[in-house]
Amino acid sequence: MTPAHPPIAITGIGLVTPAGIGREATWERVCSGIPTAARDPALTGLPVDLACRVPDFEPARHLPGVTVRHLDRYSQFALLAAREAVADAGLDPATWDGDRTAVVIGSAAGGVATLEHQHSRLLELGPALVSPLTMPMFLPNMAAGYLAIDLNAHGPVVHTSTACASGATAIAAAADLLRTGACDVVVSGGADAMITPLCAAAFHRLGALSRRTDDPASASRPFDADRDGFVLAEGAGVLVLEREADARRRAAAPYALLVGHGASSDAHHLVRPDRSGAGITRALLTALADADVRSEEVDHVNAHGTGTPLNDITEARVLARVLGQRGAVTSTKGVTGHLMGAAGAVEAALTALTLSHQLIPPTANLHRLQPGIAVDIVARHARSTRLRFAVSTSLGFGGHNAALVLRAA
Repeated sequence: MTPAHPPIAITGIGLVTPAGIGREATWERVCSGIPTAARDPALTGLPVDLACRVPDFEPARHLPGVTVRHLDRYSQFALLAAREAVADAGLDPATWDGDRTAVVIGSAAGGVATLEHQHSRLLELGPALVSPLTMPMFLPNMAAGYLAIDLNAHGPVVHTSTACASGATAIAAAADLLRTGACDVVVSGGADAMITPLCAAAFHRLGALSRRTDDPASASRPFDADRDGFVLAEGAGVLVLEREADARRRAAAPYALLVGHGASSDAHHLVRPDRSGAGITRALLTALADADVRSEEVDHVNAHGTGTPLNDITEARVLARVLGQRGAVTSTKGVTGHLMGAAGAVEAALTALTLSHQLIPPTANLHRLQPGIAVDIVARHARSTRLRFAVSTSLGFGGHNAALVLRAA
């Protein structure tokens, strides 16, 4: 089989998630299947006061003080993950060709915490006490912009925003930059920090959040018959992408190869998925065609799997229709919660680690499978098995659908 495009190597991974700070800590917790959701003091008094926070994150322990003061929390996550990914890839921004290095980062909301805080200052203290850094900290493109400064990247610097598919969209855009020869290295992923009172209240009013406040650890339960919504989470996932030939030339050992991607729109509703699954199906089939991979060759799917009633049943029916029982499916959101615009990037990284370790993490909190779901959901324990091709799916408000196809390296 000849691939439609030269494969893209994933040579570095950086993760800052509720499962842990760093790639190894996140992978270990996700494979354990132990959920991270807990009551959140910042949400006290709200109807839903639980979330999945990055544990023990003290910015000054990881970043210089001036950097911390200039960056919103989502940009801090992105910077920390990017530095880990670049070091993991064995690259040095001080010596690489910055003109041939690009940055593509996705985010659903950017520095929304900064915006909320400064709006409160405006109302309480007046305009003279609004920080002059408000806009540079809030603007969603600023994570990508700051990474370019920090990493000496003078190539294309792009921000993507397709709601909860933003991170996956960023990785697809990065692959296209490499395919067209616009650059040689891309630092790409997603970041969000939307655990704020306004975001939590708004998602609750929308009916999207789990209301299982009496037992937070069990709240995020993808594909479970008793699921009632997602759990708000935060963090970042960043990958270093190179053409496989370039990676091999410098003796880098890829975690996995990105061989195809696809995107589509439901064009149906602002927040509800199209029950027919036509849009998701189109993105998935486009990605498989782009990779020149047959549906029966897919061994694993890291599903979007939010734990909302409509998303899970619709996505599961599409996977059953397109892949049948062939691919073992998991949703890592049972452990991590929903990282919003970072979710697609974090889950692409976890899919690459799944292929590298030949180990599928379990879907946490899956006690009773939703009737009508006819795919092989990995639950209770991680599953060791032979894996060659895997797919990561991401869906976003507005009807955005994205799918990435990865191959074992």
